[in-house]
Amino acid sequence: MACGGFMSAPVCFIENDEKGQLCVRKEAKDILDGLNEPVVVVSVVGLYRTGKSYLMNRLAGQQSGFALGSTIESKTKGIWMWCVPHPNKEGHTLVLLDTEGLGDVEKGDEKHDTWIFCLAVLLSSSLVYNSLGVIDNMALEKLHYVTELTENIRVKAKVGQHEDESADFMRVFPSFVWAIRDFTLELKRGDKLITSDEYLEGALKLKPGSSPLTVQYNLPRSCLRKFFAVRKCFVFPRPASTQNMRRMEQLTEKELESEFLEQANTFCCYVYNNAEPKTVTGGRTITGTALGNLAEVYVEAIRSGNVPCLENAVVSLAKIQNVRAVEEALQLYMIEMLSMAQLPMRPEELSDIHTDAEKKAIEVFITMSFNDNEQTYHQELMGKIHNEYQDMCQQNHEASRMQCEELLRDVFDKLEKSISNGSYLKPGGYRQYWDTLRHLTNDYRARTHSQIMSEEVLSTYLRAKEEAGNMILQADQSLSTAEQENEVQRLKNEILEQRQKGLEEQNLLQERAFKDMQRSHDEHVNQIIHQMEREQERISRDNERVLEAKLKEREALLQQGFQQEAARMQRDIDSLKSDMNKQETSQPSTTRKVLDGIGTAATLLLPGFLPKLAGVGLSLFSKLF
Repeated sequence: MACGGFMSAPVCFIENDEKGQLCVRKEAKDILDGLNEPVVVVSVVGLYRTGKSYLMNRLAGQQSGFALGSTIESKTKGIWMWCVPHPNKEGHTLVLLDTEGLGDVEKGDEKHDTWIFCLAVLLSSSLVYNSLGVIDNMALEKLHYVTELTENIRVKAKVGQHEDESADFMRVFPSFVWAIRDFTLELKRGDKLITSDEYLEGALKLKPGSSPLTVQYNLPRSCLRKFFAVRKCFVFPRPASTQNMRRMEQLTEKELESEFLEQANTFCCYVYNNAEPKTVTGGRTITGTALGNLAEVYVEAIRSGNVPCLENAVVSLAKIQNVRAVEEALQLYMIEMLSMAQLPMRPEELSDIHTDAEKKAIEVFITMSFNDNEQTYHQELMGKIHNEYQDMCQQNHEASRMQCEELLRDVFDKLEKSISNGSYLKPGGYRQYWDTLRHLTNDYRARTHSQIMSEEVLSTYLRAKEEAGNMILQADQSLSTAEQENEVQRLKNEILEQRQKGLEEQNLLQERAFKDMQRSHDEHVNQIIHQMEREQERISRDNERVLEAKLKEREALLQQGFQQEAARMQRDIDSLKSDMNKQETSQPSTTRKVLDGIGTAATLLLPGFLPKLAGVGLSLFSKLF
C-alpha cells in the first residue's frame, strides 16, 4: 500500500476460506486500518460476464485493475477492493468494491450469491447493478436478490409487530444505480423521448391485481421502490466491436465508441458528485478503519448462521472503534508532546504544546469513535490525557529543579568556599557575608528567571544557610547586641519573603492548571457539539430523502390506481413525520446529557490535578514551619 493510504492495484477483500465460508482477507483489513478518513464506498453487482469490472476501473481512473474477462468464465471471485483518492471530496477515500458475478452456473451456490449481494448492500454508499440488454421482466426476475433483503438483513434487533421497516431500510441502504450495458433501443415512450431515469421508473411500475403471477411480477419492483430512496439509470451502447471487446483493457479511448465513452464519463461524474460518505444507523460517518471492522462483524454473523443486524453491528463496531480511538488519540498526544516539549520549559509554553496536542488527539478520537453516547470512552481519554499531562508537568518541575540546583551550586560556590574556610568569622564578617549572599542571590535570579522552580530551589538553599548566617552573626564582635537582634529579625523577614515568592510561584502554576483544564473542557465540548451537529444534519438529510421518496411513491401509487397501497403509504409517511418531530425535540436533551457527561468527567479529574502539581512546593513549605 502506497504512502497516504492508497493502492496501486485492487486486492481481495472478502473471499471463501478452505471450508467454503466467507472471511475478510487480512491484507485488505490492514489497508483499511490505515485509512482514518471518511470513505465513499461504491459497489458493483450483477450477473457474471456483464462487464462489471470495467466500470469500476473507470471509476478508479484507470484502464486496468479489476480483472476483466473475455470468456464465459467469471473472473472476479468474492469481493475485491480498490482504495483511491476521491477526485471531488478532499479528505475522503473512494473505496471501490467489485463483486463476484451472480448466477455463475459452475458455482451453483445460490445462497453464496445472496450473501455477496447483501454484503455489497450493507457496505456501500452507492450500489451499481450492472446488466445487459434491457430492463424487462426477465431482467427484474434475475434481480430476485433484492426481494430477499428483508429475510437476510435486519435494521433493528427487535421490531414491533406492526412496525414498518421500509423507512429504516431506506435510511441505511445505499443509493441504487442501474447500469444497462449493450443497450440498443431508442429511449422513447410512444412518440415521446424519455430519459434513462424515466425508463427505469417505467419498468418499475406495478400491475394491479392480486393473482400469484401479479404478486410475483410486482415483488422485485416493489422492493426496489421501497428500499432504495435514490434510484438512477444509465444506458450504455456497445463500447466496441466484438473483436475489440476481447481486449478491452488494451483499448485506448480513441478506439471506444464515442457515445459509450460519453456515457461512461457521465456515469463517473454522477458517482463522484452524488455518492455520499458511508454511514450507519444514527447518521454516523465511518472511516476506512470502521469499514474494515464493519465487514468483519457482518461476515462473522453470516459465518455463525445469523442474519446480519445493523443495530447489533453498530454496537459491536462501537466497542471495537472506541477502544482503538482512545489508543490512537492518546498515542498521537504522546508523540506530539514528546516531539515538541524540550524540558525544562516555561509552563505557558508547555501548556500551549499540550493544547495543540490535545486538540489533534480529540480530532482523531472524534473521527474514530463511534456511538459513545454515554461519553464513557471520551471520559477515559480525558483522564488519560490529563494523567499524561500531569506527569509531563511533574517532569518539567523536576527538570527545572535539577537545572536550578546545578546553577545554584555554580553561583554560590564562592560563598560556600568562604564559609568553609572561615573567611566571615571576623569583625565585619557578617556584613561581608550578607552583601555576598545578596549579590549572588541577584545573580542566581538573573540566570534562572525563566525557570519555574527558581524561587523554590532558592528558598531551600536560604533556609539551609540560616544556621551558618546566625553563626557568622554571633561571631561578628563589631555589632552591638541590638544590631545583632535587628539582623536576626531581618533574616527571618527575608526567609518569610522568600517563602512568599515560592508560594506565589506555585499559585501561578495552579492558575495555569485551572486554565488548562478549562481550555481542555471547552475544546472537548466544541469538538463533540460540532460532531453531533454534523451527525444530526446527516440524520435530517436522510429523513428528508426518505420522506421525499415516500411522497413520490404515494403519488405514483395514486396515479396508477393503487388506492389501498397509497393509503398504507400515507400512514408510513405520517409515522415517519412523527419520528422526525420526536428526533428534533429530543435533540436538545441529548446534547445536554452529553455536555453533563463531559462536565462530570472534568469535575472528577480536577480535584486530583492540583495537589500533585503543588506537591513539590508544599513538601518544601512544610519544612519551613
